[in-house]
Amino acid sequence: MRSIFFKEINSFFSSIVGYVALLVFLAACGLFLWIIPDFSILASGFATMDRFFDIAPWLLLLLVPAITMRSFSDEFRSGTIEWLSTKPVTDLDIILGKYFATVALILLALLPTLLYVITICNLSLPDNMPDAGAIIGSYAGLFFLAATFAAVGVFCSSLTGNQVVGFLVSLISCYLLYSGFENLSKIPDLAQGIDYYLSMIGMEFHYNSISRGLIDSRDVVYFISIIVLFIALTRFSLSGRTRDAARHA
Repeated sequence: MRSIFFKEINSFFSSIVGYVALLVFLAACGLFLWIIPDFSILASGFATMDRFFDIAPWLLLLLVPAITMRSFSDEFRSGTIEWLSTKPVTDLDIILGKYFATVALILLALLPTLLYVITICNLSLPDNMPDAGAIIGSYAGLFFLAATFAAVGVFCSSLTGNQVVGFLVSLISCYLLYSGFENLSKIPDLAQGIDYYLSMIGMEFHYNSISRGLIDSRDVVYFISIIVLFIALTRFSLSGRTRDAARHA
Protein backbone atom coordinates (compact mmCIF):
# COMPACT_ATOMS: atom_id res chain seq x y z
CA MET A 1 0.00 0.00 0.00
CA ARG A 2 2.84 2.41 0.80
CA SER A 3 4.31 2.04 -2.68
CA ILE A 4 0.91 2.84 -4.22
CA PHE A 5 0.63 5.87 -1.94
CA PHE A 6 3.96 7.37 -3.03
CA LYS A 7 3.30 6.45 -6.66
CA GLU A 8 0.08 8.48 -6.57
CA ILE A 9 1.78 11.47 -4.93
CA ASN A 10 4.60 11.44 -7.51
CA SER A 11 2.12 11.00 -10.35
CA PHE A 12 0.08 14.00 -9.20
CA PHE A 13 3.09 16.31 -9.09
CA SER A 14 4.70 14.90 -12.23
CA SER A 15 2.28 16.88 -14.40
CA ILE A 16 1.36 20.54 -14.41
CA VAL A 17 -2.28 19.62 -13.72
CA GLY A 18 -1.49 18.86 -10.07
CA TYR A 19 0.17 22.21 -9.46
CA VAL A 20 -2.57 24.07 -11.31
CA ALA A 21 -5.32 22.37 -9.27
CA LEU A 22 -3.70 23.35 -5.96
CA LEU A 23 -2.90 26.90 -7.12
CA VAL A 24 -6.44 27.46 -8.41
CA PHE A 25 -7.89 26.23 -5.11
CA LEU A 26 -5.67 28.52 -3.02
CA ALA A 27 -6.20 31.48 -5.38
CA ALA A 28 -9.97 31.01 -5.24
CA CYS A 29 -9.87 30.83 -1.43
CA GLY A 30 -7.88 34.08 -1.30
CA LEU A 31 -10.17 35.85 -3.76
CA PHE A 32 -13.35 34.92 -1.93
CA LEU A 33 -11.89 35.72 1.48
CA TRP A 34 -10.17 39.03 0.72
CA ILE A 35 -11.23 40.42 -2.67
CA ILE A 36 -14.77 39.55 -3.81
CA PRO A 37 -17.08 42.09 -2.06
CA ASP A 38 -19.97 39.74 -1.21
CA PHE A 39 -17.60 37.40 0.66
CA SER A 40 -14.62 39.55 1.59
CA ILE A 41 -13.72 39.90 5.27
CA LEU A 42 -12.41 43.41 4.62
CA ALA A 43 -15.76 44.46 3.13
CA SER A 44 -17.80 42.95 5.96
CA GLY A 45 -15.72 44.54 8.71
CA PHE A 46 -15.82 41.39 10.87
CA ALA A 47 -12.66 39.40 11.60
CA THR A 48 -14.11 35.91 11.27
CA MET A 49 -13.41 32.75 9.26
CA ASP A 50 -17.12 32.02 8.75
CA ARG A 51 -17.08 33.18 5.13
CA PHE A 52 -14.14 30.91 4.33
CA PHE A 53 -15.84 27.87 5.84
CA ASP A 54 -19.01 28.69 3.90
CA ILE A 55 -17.24 28.73 0.54
CA ALA A 56 -14.55 26.06 1.15
CA PRO A 57 -16.88 23.03 0.67
CA TRP A 58 -17.84 24.31 -2.78
CA LEU A 59 -14.21 24.79 -3.75
CA LEU A 60 -13.44 21.27 -2.48
CA LEU A 61 -16.25 20.04 -4.74
CA LEU A 62 -14.02 21.09 -7.65
CA LEU A 63 -10.61 20.27 -6.17
CA VAL A 64 -11.27 16.70 -5.02
CA PRO A 65 -12.69 15.40 -8.34
CA ALA A 66 -9.73 17.05 -10.09
CA ILE A 67 -7.37 15.04 -7.87
CA THR A 68 -9.22 11.73 -8.02
CA MET A 69 -10.15 11.71 -11.72
CA ARG A 70 -6.82 10.04 -12.57
CA SER A 71 -6.86 7.50 -9.74
CA PHE A 72 -8.05 4.53 -11.78
CA SER A 73 -8.90 6.00 -15.19
CA ASP A 74 -5.19 6.28 -16.05
CA GLU A 75 -4.61 2.70 -14.93
CA PHE A 76 -7.45 1.45 -17.15
CA ARG A 77 -6.41 3.58 -20.12
CA SER A 78 -2.74 2.56 -20.01
CA GLY A 79 -3.42 -1.05 -19.03
CA THR A 80 -1.27 -0.86 -15.89
CA ILE A 81 -4.16 -2.13 -13.78
CA GLU A 82 -3.41 -5.64 -15.10
CA TRP A 83 0.26 -5.14 -14.18
CA LEU A 84 -0.74 -4.07 -10.66
CA SER A 85 -2.93 -7.14 -10.29
CA THR A 86 0.14 -9.36 -10.78
CA LYS A 87 1.97 -7.72 -7.88
CA PRO A 88 1.76 -8.96 -4.27
CA VAL A 89 -0.90 -6.38 -3.39
CA THR A 90 -4.61 -6.85 -2.91
CA ASP A 91 -7.35 -4.73 -4.49
CA LEU A 92 -7.90 -3.15 -1.08
CA ASP A 93 -4.20 -2.20 -0.85
CA ILE A 94 -4.43 -0.46 -4.21
CA ILE A 95 -7.63 1.37 -3.28
CA LEU A 96 -6.41 2.49 0.14
CA GLY A 97 -3.05 3.60 -1.28
CA LYS A 98 -4.81 5.82 -3.81
CA TYR A 99 -7.37 7.00 -1.26
CA PHE A 100 -4.84 8.01 1.40
CA ALA A 101 -2.72 9.74 -1.26
CA THR A 102 -5.77 11.81 -2.22
CA VAL A 103 -6.45 12.71 1.43
CA ALA A 104 -2.79 13.71 1.89
CA LEU A 105 -2.96 16.01 -1.17
CA ILE A 106 -6.15 17.64 0.14
CA LEU A 107 -4.50 18.25 3.52
CA LEU A 108 -1.56 19.80 1.67
CA ALA A 109 -4.01 22.15 -0.06
CA LEU A 110 -5.74 23.10 3.20
CA LEU A 111 -2.52 23.67 5.15
CA PRO A 112 -1.70 27.11 3.65
CA THR A 113 -5.18 28.37 4.60
CA LEU A 114 -4.03 28.39 8.23
CA LEU A 115 -2.29 31.66 7.28
CA TYR A 116 -5.77 33.16 7.01
CA VAL A 117 -6.43 32.26 10.65
CA ILE A 118 -3.16 33.90 11.74
CA THR A 119 -3.93 37.02 9.68
CA ILE A 120 -7.46 37.35 11.05
CA CYS A 121 -6.22 36.93 14.62
CA ASN A 122 -3.74 39.74 14.01
CA LEU A 123 -6.49 41.96 12.61
CA SER A 124 -8.83 41.31 15.55
CA LEU A 125 -9.07 43.43 18.66
CA PRO A 126 -7.69 41.69 21.80
CA ASP A 127 -11.17 41.40 23.31
CA ASN A 128 -12.80 40.23 20.09
CA MET A 129 -10.65 37.31 18.96
CA PRO A 130 -12.18 34.64 16.66
CA ASP A 131 -13.77 31.64 18.36
CA ALA A 132 -10.96 29.04 18.44
CA GLY A 133 -13.40 26.18 19.09
CA ALA A 134 -15.49 27.06 16.04
CA ILE A 135 -12.38 27.31 13.85
CA ILE A 136 -11.05 23.94 15.02
CA GLY A 137 -14.47 22.37 14.55
CA SER A 138 -14.82 23.87 11.07
CA TYR A 139 -11.41 22.54 10.02
CA ALA A 140 -12.37 19.13 11.39
CA GLY A 141 -15.59 19.34 9.38
CA LEU A 142 -13.62 20.26 6.24
CA PHE A 143 -11.31 17.29 6.81
CA PHE A 144 -14.16 14.79 7.15
CA LEU A 145 -15.96 16.36 4.19
CA ALA A 146 -12.86 16.25 1.99
CA ALA A 147 -12.05 12.68 3.08
CA THR A 148 -15.59 11.65 2.12
CA PHE A 149 -15.38 13.46 -1.23
CA ALA A 150 -12.11 11.58 -1.81
CA ALA A 151 -13.78 8.20 -1.27
CA VAL A 152 -16.59 9.16 -3.66
CA GLY A 153 -14.07 10.44 -6.23
CA VAL A 154 -11.92 7.30 -6.13
CA PHE A 155 -15.05 5.18 -6.63
CA CYS A 156 -16.20 7.28 -9.59
CA SER A 157 -12.75 7.00 -11.15
CA SER A 158 -12.99 3.21 -10.91
CA LEU A 159 -16.07 3.27 -13.16
CA THR A 160 -14.43 4.68 -16.29
CA GLY A 161 -11.19 4.91 -18.22
CA ASN A 162 -11.90 8.52 -19.21
CA GLN A 163 -10.58 11.23 -16.87
CA VAL A 164 -13.14 13.84 -17.92
CA VAL A 165 -16.03 11.45 -17.38
CA GLY A 166 -14.56 10.48 -14.02
CA PHE A 167 -14.30 14.16 -13.04
CA LEU A 168 -17.89 14.94 -14.05
CA VAL A 169 -19.40 11.88 -12.40
CA SER A 170 -17.45 12.60 -9.22
CA LEU A 171 -18.44 16.27 -9.27
CA ILE A 172 -22.13 15.48 -9.67
CA SER A 173 -22.06 12.70 -7.08
CA CYS A 174 -20.29 14.86 -4.48
CA TYR A 175 -22.71 17.72 -5.12
CA LEU A 176 -25.76 15.50 -4.72
CA LEU A 177 -24.42 13.94 -1.52
CA TYR A 178 -23.39 17.31 -0.10
CA SER A 179 -26.26 19.61 -1.02
CA GLY A 180 -28.82 17.52 -2.91
CA PHE A 181 -30.67 16.16 0.12
CA GLU A 182 -30.56 19.57 1.82
CA ASN A 183 -32.21 21.17 -1.23
CA LEU A 184 -34.70 18.32 -1.45
CA SER A 185 -35.72 18.86 2.18
CA LYS A 186 -36.68 22.47 1.35
CA ILE A 187 -39.42 21.44 -1.07
CA PRO A 188 -42.66 22.71 0.55
CA ASP A 189 -44.55 19.44 0.01
CA LEU A 190 -41.88 17.60 2.00
CA ALA A 191 -41.85 20.03 4.91
CA GLN A 192 -44.13 17.82 6.99
CA GLY A 193 -41.58 16.28 9.33
CA ILE A 194 -39.66 14.31 6.71
CA ASP A 195 -37.58 17.37 5.73
CA TYR A 196 -35.37 17.04 8.82
CA TYR A 197 -34.58 13.39 8.11
CA LEU A 198 -33.88 14.14 4.45
CA SER A 199 -31.38 16.83 5.37
CA MET A 200 -29.71 14.42 7.82
CA ILE A 201 -28.86 12.11 4.91
CA GLY A 202 -26.79 14.84 3.25
CA MET A 203 -23.23 15.82 4.15
CA GLU A 204 -24.06 19.52 4.52
CA PHE A 205 -26.13 18.87 7.64
CA HIS A 206 -23.28 17.03 9.37
CA TYR A 207 -20.63 19.49 8.16
CA ASN A 208 -22.60 22.40 9.59
CA SER A 209 -23.06 20.47 12.83
CA ILE A 210 -19.32 19.90 13.30
CA SER A 211 -18.56 23.50 12.26
CA ARG A 212 -20.35 24.81 15.33
CA GLY A 213 -17.33 23.70 17.35
CA LEU A 214 -18.85 20.61 18.94
CA ILE A 215 -17.63 17.40 17.31
CA ASP A 216 -20.53 14.98 17.78
CA SER A 217 -19.74 11.28 17.48
CA ARG A 218 -22.86 10.84 15.33
CA ASP A 219 -21.44 13.18 12.69
CA VAL A 220 -18.07 11.40 12.77
CA VAL A 221 -19.76 8.00 12.43
CA TYR A 222 -21.79 9.34 9.49
CA PHE A 223 -18.72 10.47 7.55
CA ILE A 224 -16.75 7.31 8.34
CA SER A 225 -19.72 5.16 7.25
CA ILE A 226 -19.92 6.96 3.88
CA ILE A 227 -16.16 6.56 3.40
CA VAL A 228 -16.28 2.83 4.19
CA LEU A 229 -19.29 2.39 1.89
CA PHE A 230 -17.58 3.97 -1.12
CA ILE A 231 -14.31 2.16 -0.52
CA ALA A 232 -16.31 -1.10 -0.48
CA LEU A 233 -18.08 -0.06 -3.70
CA THR A 234 -14.70 0.74 -5.28
CA ARG A 235 -13.41 -2.70 -4.31
CA PHE A 236 -16.48 -4.30 -5.86
CA SER A 237 -16.06 -2.22 -9.05
CA LEU A 238 -12.34 -2.97 -9.31
CA SER A 239 -12.77 -6.71 -8.74
CA GLY A 240 -15.46 -6.78 -11.42
CA ARG A 241 -13.16 -5.10 -13.95
CA THR A 242 -10.31 -7.46 -13.01
CA ARG A 243 -12.54 -10.49 -13.59
CA ASP A 244 -13.66 -9.11 -16.96
CA ALA A 245 -10.05 -8.49 -18.00
CA ALA A 246 -9.04 -12.00 -16.97
CA ARG A 247 -12.01 -13.47 -18.87
CA HIS A 248 -11.04 -11.68 -22.09
CA ALA A 249 -7.34 -12.45 -21.74
